Amino acid sequence: MTMTNTILIVDDESSIRDMLRMALESNGFSVDEASNAKIAQEKINNNIPDLLLLDWMMPGTSGVELVRRLRKEEKTRQLPIIMLTAKDGDEHSIQALDTGADDFITKPFSPKALIARVKAMLRRLEGNTDDFQQEEKIVSGDITIDMVSHKAMVNEKTLELSPTEFRLLAFFSSHTGRVFSRNQLLNQVWGESVYVEDRTVDVHIRRLRKILEPFLVAQYIQTVRGVGYRFDPEHT
Repeated sequence: MTMTNTILIVDDESSIRDMLRMALESNGFSVDEASNAKIAQEKINNNIPDLLLLDWMMPGTSGVELVRRLRKEEKTRQLPIIMLTAKDGDEHSIQALDTGADDFITKPFSPKALIARVKAMLRRLEGNTDDFQQEEKIVSGDITIDMVSHKAMVNEKTLELSPTEFRLLAFFSSHTGRVFSRNQLLNQVWGESVYVEDRTVDVHIRRLRKILEPFLVAQYIQTVRGVGYRFDPEHT
């Protein structure tokens, strides 16, 4: 991972922004900040950061609504987003992921834990040590994945995927027919060095199936009861 990545912090609490800025800059990151979604949108329009740290609850436009807007725009569709939420519990964490965030962390959190999440996400996006990332093009059934341009298509129609959804589909497409547990998918797609809960896998797979449904390929992803998931275009 290079040490010149730019992180945009969006939080209405100045004390949180100051704490995050100090932690990120001490780890070699370039940092920008915004106190609300409107300012954040303007900054992103001018210069898209490498990663967005976004608070859930803010006056005016919420972080959740900003994620929805960013995921609708092609230029920000694959912007990595980590949600910062003071809301604890399954319902809120699932909503954060279901909205389109790639990861979430619940307040209060230690700067060390957050830095680990940030580095792990950037490492996943920038690294190419995995076998499936070494391939330039992956074809699986009607799905074609171009690892160079970072695009996924079904019969030449482009899929609108977040970074995590793209990586999950690429991994599945290059390992057809095999059954993977949630823990195995977490290690392969999210990385072994960062703690992410099992339900994160379920939420992203549900989102991925929803995206694939209009293209009639959602059935490629099969639930293996009591075990995990399998991706198999040949047995639908």
